[in-house]
Amino acid sequence: MKRAAILAGLLFVAGCGAAERPYRPQEGAPPPAASARATTPKQQPSSGPALVRVADGLKARIEWPADPDPLLKVMVDQYVGTRRAVAENERVYKDGMELDAAVQATKWVQSFADEQWSMRGVGRLYNLRVSARVGKGAQIDACVDESGVRMVSTRTGKAVSPQPEWLRTPYGQSVAARRGDDGVWRIRTYVPSRERCTR
Repeated sequence: MKRAAILAGLLFVAGCGAAERPYRPQEGAPPPAASARATTPKQQPSSGPALVRVADGLKARIEWPADPDPLLKVMVDQYVGTRRAVAENERVYKDGMELDAAVQATKWVQSFADEQWSMRGVGRLYNLRVSARVGKGAQIDACVDESGVRMVSTRTGKAVSPQPEWLRTPYGQSVAARRGDDGVWRIRTYVPSRERCTR
């Protein structure tokens, strides 16, 4: 039943336009994020953990599974990219995204700029997997643990007090991606995650 629902959703995502839905993070948790352009990965990611420099004072620990699917790089790129945009006080994020996802990610990134907040510390992306794939559509899931991240005021350079609640508890993140006619996989939209993530 659950798999049938995911497959039906992917067929819809792979087809013509979905209605625009604002990103609604659980408990105010940040939306997507990862660096770079979601192009077809040029290099097979290595299995095991990797520490990635996101920006000054901000890193991401990526826990690649054994024999990782190259499509997982789409999720990693958006995680690193959105966090980099926050750390560098940008107001727009659209790398490797179609319109709906770009709007969702931009709203999230812009919310930090409006608050004059930045990120410092080490975030963690783990339990990466492609949960479904149908034709030109796929759903990619991951867990995010940002308990090692702190929000910092861009005005004072000091930690924000109190820190946001969503930093304390790991949460799931899911994206629907689509392969374009150019062969490039891009995130079409963020979708609600049912993942129960633990540390």
